[in-house]
Amino acid sequence: MSLSRINTSAATLTKNRTEGSIQPMSGMCVTCVDGCIGMCEIGKSAYRGHEVIYPQPFGVITTAAEKMYPVDYSHFNIMGGVVGAWGIEADSDKAIFPKVNLEVHIGHDGGIKFRLPWIIPGIGSTNIAKNNWEGLAIGSALAGTGLTIGENVAGMDPESVIKNGKVVDTVDLKRRVKLYQDHQRDGYGAIIVQANVEDTRLGVHEYAIQKLGVQIVEMKWGQGAKNIGGEVKIRDLKKAQMLKDRGYVVLPDPTDPTVIQAFERGAFREFERHSRVGMVEEEAFARRVEELRRAGAKYIFLKTGAYRPIALAQAVLLASKYKLDMLTVDGAGGGTGMSPWRMMNEWGVPPVELHSLCYRYVKQLSEKGMHVPAITVAGGFTFEDQIFKGLAMGAPFVKMVGMARAPIAAAMVGKTIGQAIEKGELPVYVARFGANQDEIFVTAAELRKELGKSEYEKLPTGAIGLFTYYERLAQGLRQLMAGSRKFSLSHITRDDLASLTRECAEISDIPYIMDVDRQQVERLLRSAGRAKAKAKKAAAKKTGSRRARR
Repeated sequence: MSLSRINTSAATLTKNRTEGSIQPMSGMCVTCVDGCIGMCEIGKSAYRGHEVIYPQPFGVITTAAEKMYPVDYSHFNIMGGVVGAWGIEADSDKAIFPKVNLEVHIGHDGGIKFRLPWIIPGIGSTNIAKNNWEGLAIGSALAGTGLTIGENVAGMDPESVIKNGKVVDTVDLKRRVKLYQDHQRDGYGAIIVQANVEDTRLGVHEYAIQKLGVQIVEMKWGQGAKNIGGEVKIRDLKKAQMLKDRGYVVLPDPTDPTVIQAFERGAFREFERHSRVGMVEEEAFARRVEELRRAGAKYIFLKTGAYRPIALAQAVLLASKYKLDMLTVDGAGGGTGMSPWRMMNEWGVPPVELHSLCYRYVKQLSEKGMHVPAITVAGGFTFEDQIFKGLAMGAPFVKMVGMARAPIAAAMVGKTIGQAIEKGELPVYVARFGANQDEIFVTAAELRKELGKSEYEKLPTGAIGLFTYYERLAQGLRQLMAGSRKFSLSHITRDDLASLTRECAEISDIPYIMDVDRQQVERLLRSAGRAKAKAKKAAAKKTGSRRARR
């Protein structure tokens, strides 16, 4: 059975003519007929070529792969028991789920503190990120979680000031950082600035540290959606030329007179801006870490993608050797604002396999007494059960889960509802909950009380949407943890999971469900048998004594 859907997808706005009769290997219609207008991916590629490589339409969507991996996080179930409690007194009146503590502290000094164990691990220069940043930044700050500004933000900003090849001022990056910092509460959460090859050349990290007060920076090796650099579409000729001048790879060449003519007559409407792939060398890596520390970085993170196992081992080892504060490991499949569609589906190590390998490598280093950075796992996480499983499978090394598409979705929905309220055009599906944001958003009263009327009424509804989504995740996670009798994150262990298939157990080293507790069960039942035999022997002895007395 094919694991992939080929030649047709909502991601590329393509479909088969004979949708009920498809050749599984090629994805083509069983009968490919002369005269078809070409709605499938092959057909559309015949006239739009490379444009069909990417999910569409750019700028208003996020995308993730639809490949059916043989094993995923649904192949685990969460275990629970009836005895005891960890992290709280084993008292039914005290061990209630609202008492579960979800705070997490990371960093070499424990100085990075989050109210909730998840982070948005990098959304950068795509339009979908820029257009929803207000909701993402403010919502994350209010919730006390982390938010990473992804690659190319400074380089893509037409208003950035670059002198001698280095960034000295920005508008967009400055705005993104400030939106978060202005709404951060009680020191919880963190704004992180990421850098790829082009960002590093432009000195983005040094600028963010020294001019914007950013304490945490992240070096980027890759992401789960692709094994090449980031890309976006550009619909403006002047901007495409500017980006080429700043050192980006821009296709087709926006300075070529023939290309300019073709663009102006409408033969194509978008340029592609691509980032370079990094070339990792330990000496250069060590030098860059030292440069960042000298520049004033208080904490340094590394993010890597779904590369082959040796690359993951290298990331783990270098993060340990050079005392990084966090390593994010992003499994294959997405999400993305723009990545090649077939690449998203067909390259890299899927999340469960990648995270299992990461656990093994980190465990080996830990057993040798080496430094282990906080680990964040990413790759398709959306709900509290998946968060629990991600934390448990990598325990005690995995401290957080990375999510991007789901938070963006929550912020977009919140924003859309706000716009509908303003226009008086609420859809029936939403209007059944009320007519204004105080009635529709279930966290409105809490936010109004905490922030005060004036501050609350300035909040964008995108931020309220994200905060409310996080509130749901937090309560759901507390319930799951209470059911497993774990009342703080440090008490979650791999023993809290069971594999539902033998294949999953083999990959993850999480026991198959029929093998869970096997030894304890056998000991318990043997002890019960011995107790019964002992009681029977004592009864027989007592009966014998009575007979003797008679």
